[in-house]
Amino acid sequence: MSDKIMVVDDDLLIRKMLSTALKKSEYEVTAVEDAEEALRIVSANSIDLVLLDIVMPKIDGLELLSLLKKKREDLIIIMMTGFPKIETSVQAIKNGAYDYITKPFSIDEIRFSVRKALEYKNKIKENFKLKQELKNKNNSVELIGDSPKIREIFKIIESMRDTDCTVLIEGESGTGKEVLARTIHKYSKRFNKPFIAIDCGALPETLLESELFGYERGAFTGAVILKRGLFEAANGGVVFLDEIAETSTALQVKLLRVLEERTIRRIGSIKNIKLDYRLLVASNKKLLTEVKKGRFRADLFYRLNVISLTMPPLRERKQDIPLFLEYFVNHFNNKHSKMITGFSKDALEFLLMYDFPGNVRELANIVERAIILSKSRMIQKELVPAIIGNHGMDSKENIYKLDIAEKNHIQKVLEVSNNRKSKAAGLLGIDRKTLYLKIKKYELI
Repeated sequence: MSDKIMVVDDDLLIRKMLSTALKKSEYEVTAVEDAEEALRIVSANSIDLVLLDIVMPKIDGLELLSLLKKKREDLIIIMMTGFPKIETSVQAIKNGAYDYITKPFSIDEIRFSVRKALEYKNKIKENFKLKQELKNKNNSVELIGDSPKIREIFKIIESMRDTDCTVLIEGESGTGKEVLARTIHKYSKRFNKPFIAIDCGALPETLLESELFGYERGAFTGAVILKRGLFEAANGGVVFLDEIAETSTALQVKLLRVLEERTIRRIGSIKNIKLDYRLLVASNKKLLTEVKKGRFRADLFYRLNVISLTMPPLRERKQDIPLFLEYFVNHFNNKHSKMITGFSKDALEFLLMYDFPGNVRELANIVERAIILSKSRMIQKELVPAIIGNHGMDSKENIYKLDIAEKNHIQKVLEVSNNRKSKAAGLLGIDRKTLYLKIKKYELI
């Protein structure tokens, strides 16, 4: 789409000369002779740039400049005059003119000035778009907390923001490892590039491999089209592999090669594809322990363990709970069209006594259920124990016993999900295998 230029000059020859020259440069040009017509056209059309004469009848160029800027602050205006005065040019720039050129001028001079002005306008547009993107990112989910351990994590994020180092994130399920990964991405030099996340524990090995690396058409039965993998989709950006400890030894070998060579090979292909990406990985198991037990390759572990971060469980950062409550109340108010103002002092004290075996994910579920069930604007203490699982009302000591808390919570979630194991596992943030083991452990069958 061509840039739209308006020429405002009471001299017919100037209007014709500029219109002809600028149209040859493939601009859309409108030429008018007075301020009234100029104001009408700017109000009704998306003009990009105005070439404006200063000396005109009725309303002069300086006054018109101010009027045009009031209508369209982003309008680029170049002033023209045959009577140059320093004070006039200074006043024009103060009033918002981009440039000031004197008559007589050459066509090349006009074209150069117009081109530079439009380049400047495009840069302003790009900067505005970037600021909006950053604003949207700033409103997205990111790491919450002000406890010492979280402050230390923020310091490490800041220290590596200009690097592409691989980061290993460890921590219990539900602590917010993916949120940490997204925060690292947000404050890195790749912030405006893709962030592609995949849960390695959620897919069988063969499907996981095809998701990561893609496949060629005809590579196997059912491969009727070429499929690009997630590494290709993240080219230029970040790949986040969650629960990497769940990958098989065979896949770990392939991941090691991908890390060392920065290339991938689609299933069924003999061609290597060079990629540019940053790798972030997470595990709810200690990878070094897995290495010692022979369940994770040592060479891959040392490749991944460039920067190691541990997300602390919620029971070790309870001073952050009020911050989480404020965030989750706002979030779920919007989701469920509610107007809950928060938790009462007694309800907060009760929550602070609880150890949250499901960590931040469990807290989020507690807040959401409380907002749905609350009959008042303030969530009262009486509602909280029932949501958590009715433990702790008869004996405060029970609150501090992790096994009892976990058992009661799993039992409550099974009731809420009508004993559907898949749904219960999803609500708890664990896989079905882990849920079955816990059901057996606590004799909930």
